[in-house]
Amino acid sequence: MKKRIICSPNAPKAIGPYSQAVIKRDTLYVSGQLPVNPETGTLAEGIENQTRQSLANIKAILETAGTDFSRVCRVGVFMTDLADFSAMNEIYATFFDGDYPARCCVQVAALPMGAEVEIEVTADV
Repeated sequence: MKKRIICSPNAPKAIGPYSQAVIKRDTLYVSGQLPVNPETGTLAEGIENQTRQSLANIKAILETAGTDFSRVCRVGVFMTDLADFSAMNEIYATFFDGDYPARCCVQVAALPMGAEVEIEVTADV
């Protein structure tokens, strides 16, 4: 089975040689989404706004692929400062209905564009 590339006009364009998302069989793999406003190309400020923007970008990609957060199976969160973990979690929780996916969260030295958070997901389609 061939893979299908997903590109949402409502999420930021990839900033490198990768796709926003790929569907293979019945699984959607969403690349890490930075907290970039797709209309302005600017980075959101503060961990709460950055988390919200990253997840809004993911929502747009999920919708383009014909799925939503209820079908997300796994999430990867990359943060530059785990001291912001609780603040990120508060915003993150608002995007799910309590049936949470598996998740990992790791601290990294740096993220592109100076972002504080980047989030990737895997979902059923």
